[in-house]
Amino acid sequence: MTATEKFTRGLRVFVSDIAQGFFEITHNGFALLGLAVMFATITLTARPELREAGEAQLITWLQDRKAAINGFVSSPDAVDRATAADPKSLPKQQAAITYWLSRKYSIAPEPLSALVAEAYETGAKTKLDPTLILAVMAVESGFNPFAQSNVGAQGLMQVMTKIHSDKYDNFGGRFAAFDPLTNLRVGVKVLQECITRAGSLEGGLKFYVGAANMEEDGGYAAKVLAEHERLKQVAAGRSVPVFAQQIVPVKSAPAIKPDTETVVSLLNS
Repeated sequence: MTATEKFTRGLRVFVSDIAQGFFEITHNGFALLGLAVMFATITLTARPELREAGEAQLITWLQDRKAAINGFVSSPDAVDRATAADPKSLPKQQAAITYWLSRKYSIAPEPLSALVAEAYETGAKTKLDPTLILAVMAVESGFNPFAQSNVGAQGLMQVMTKIHSDKYDNFGGRFAAFDPLTNLRVGVKVLQECITRAGSLEGGLKFYVGAANMEEDGGYAAKVLAEHERLKQVAAGRSVPVFAQQIVPVKSAPAIKPDTETVVSLLNS
């Protein structure tokens, strides 16, 4: 055997030994990795609190990464806090009212859908016509959940929060006045009390606007009843024109400025 052949054969043996060693190392490495994964799985299965902590940490890390990329922190549960619903899922009457109010007051139909549905549900519980509840909201705030009058009436139904703060106790406190559905429920309760106290719808509306001790209510009751009638016609499937002019919230009008003491005395009388 020549020197060249010996060198070639030695080189082949050397390469073969290296390849065999690499295979054994990687094989053992994959085996160790498999064992590690198996033991980790067994541990997480036996200790669910560790698994939950790991999942929470992973979610936090992913959110931090997404925030770094997007420039803001994502909140997947934000949709649960939104006051909105699909108008197509509403009964025919409610959907008709939703779209009509949406056009008239330039409000998105999705939040209006939630308000209309709540008005119907609350109205059924309190024996008040839901279209009356919606008419009060229309005249009071134009469906602005953050509206505030110059006498301190707040939210969709323009409830006097300072006077009726106790009614918000079951909703977490007075700041709930700016939650649309909560304000609607509290406002309906106040309206129901006013109608009962006055003995009539017109008288109750006068109480509600704080004009019970005045000769005139600034046209408030007439506006509410007119809108109420239009909404009843819409619910009945009739074609009702949408007026471009918006209704100005009456409680912010100069004609009616009841002071707090007067309102309290009226409600406690």
